[in-house]
Amino acid sequence: MPTNRQILLDNRPVGEATAANFKLVSNDTPALADGQVLVRHHYLSLDPYMRGRMNDSKSYAASQPVGEVFQGGTVGEVVESRHPKYAAGDKVAGFGGWQEYSVVDAGQPGMLKKVDTTHVPLSHYLGAVGMPGVTAWYGLVKIIAPKEGETVVITAASGAVGSAFGALAKARGCRVVGIAGGPDKCKYVTDELGFDACIDYRQHPDVKSMSKALKEACPKGIDGYFENVGGYILDAVLLRLNAFARIALCGMIAGYDGQPLPLANPALLLVNRVKLEGFIVSEHMEVWPEALKELGALVGSGKLRPRESIAQGIESAPEAFLGLLKGRNFGKQLVKLV
Repeated sequence: MPTNRQILLDNRPVGEATAANFKLVSNDTPALADGQVLVRHHYLSLDPYMRGRMNDSKSYAASQPVGEVFQGGTVGEVVESRHPKYAAGDKVAGFGGWQEYSVVDAGQPGMLKKVDTTHVPLSHYLGAVGMPGVTAWYGLVKIIAPKEGETVVITAASGAVGSAFGALAKARGCRVVGIAGGPDKCKYVTDELGFDACIDYRQHPDVKSMSKALKEACPKGIDGYFENVGGYILDAVLLRLNAFARIALCGMIAGYDGQPLPLANPALLLVNRVKLEGFIVSEHMEVWPEALKELGALVGSGKLRPRESIAQGIESAPEAFLGLLKGRNFGKQLVKLV
């Protein structure tokens, strides 16, 4: 059996996460029992939610255990199977974590899924046609529920969730405005992803400046907002919301290091009769088939052209992850293992 290199959470961060929180180890891959398959991971996914799980605190998901393989989504190939539904060579998506191989109890629901790479590249099953894409779909379709002609805004617009959100919202006839960091990302958001406008938050570092930029980009106000960041950007958006606006609250990456994120003027939620709903996409598995069907069609037709940032080798995962938290990635952040 092959040697398996793994990244463990070695200790919990105090404040900002660092590479010292992680540890690279090697272990022998165990022999398979009946019902198990051995998967060789080709890519592993890096996502902002992972930072919150590094903390030992109450949240919507259990904390990442110290001393165990860091958890996360993976795609790869079955190399050995003792389960009748899987054969060597099958391409699969799962939750194998930060390691080169995983042994999966394939009979357990949701542990492993075959994927078709005929029209959709394998890596996209960790992004546009995976959890990030479904996250965008759920927030837009089930919470914001936009009408044709309405204006919707999303933070982290150039990332995996943002790119899918833009394609989905344009398909529904919306005016779509993104917020991203830097001129290159903003150019990608408008020129390649088809957003109507993109605001560079680095050029608008406070509420007053951001609110003015939003007024220019959203002359008819904001009807729907998909939140990934929090902080002053949320305060600025609240100043521009229309009556009966809807907010899909997906992430608050500005507060992942533990500092509180107070709202400057929460009364605006009442004044504008705003619907604000937080959500965790893994709690809504019933929508995944419908969402993935639409997302796959958008990728296959070229209407959704997601970009990927790819780090090489399992040892690169911690630094790539820390870079993601700083916005250094461009599109979906992956680690290539094969």
